[in-house]
Amino acid sequence: MSAELNARVIPHHLAIIMDGNGRWANQHGLARIAGHQAGVHAVKQVTQTCIECGIQVLTLYTFSTENWYRPEDEVNFLMHLAEEYVSQELPDLQSNGIRLSLMGRRERLPTSLLGALDAAAMETRENTKLILNLAINYGGRAEITDAMKAIISDYQKGDLDISGIDETIFSQYLYCPETPDVDLIIRTSGEWRLSNFLVWRSASAVFWCTPVLWPDFQKDHLEEAISIYSKQILDRNND
Repeated sequence: MSAELNARVIPHHLAIIMDGNGRWANQHGLARIAGHQAGVHAVKQVTQTCIECGIQVLTLYTFSTENWYRPEDEVNFLMHLAEEYVSQELPDLQSNGIRLSLMGRRERLPTSLLGALDAAAMETRENTKLILNLAINYGGRAEITDAMKAIISDYQKGDLDISGIDETIFSQYLYCPETPDVDLIIRTSGEWRLSNFLVWRSASAVFWCTPVLWPDFQKDHLEEAISIYSKQILDRNND
């Protein structure tokens, strides 16, 4: 980490909307799947940079509930790519102290992918350097809807006093309930939209968008985002 970055405020929870794989592939005259493959290399680099910077939680918008409407061949490839990443990266996750978690609905996900995710989550559960949440089959509204269903179920079973529900209690029913609110959200490819990502947890987040396509996202881009986040926080504290 640079001396300048070391003096800045570092976000505790960073979330990234990894956008632009398809456009990157088109720019290089390649099939869309090549863009997704290139995006995996950016994931590896950013994950390592997060550890170096002292970020504690990284959530990656990997596959949204809306992505099921993509062509079947592309969806199948993305499921396979996620499984391949989890399986092949497990040794590095272990050696780097990264704890992996699935953030999203398990329904519709392939059995083999769920098996790989569950195995990796179990093997890395004691790691403490970085929590890596893969938001797969994730939607912010779906997350809130599922939380409400769970709350109603517990109330009907007599396990929850409805008069005691507050924001803290509600948060305990979200996916990966130990995950804190997000501090900084980065979106690549120049799109200024949250796209149904971390709707509940982003209430106080700083949002930063870059025109850089996800496969081209590098360490210096992340450090730029952290610097902007730091200035926002320092300015807010000085108001």
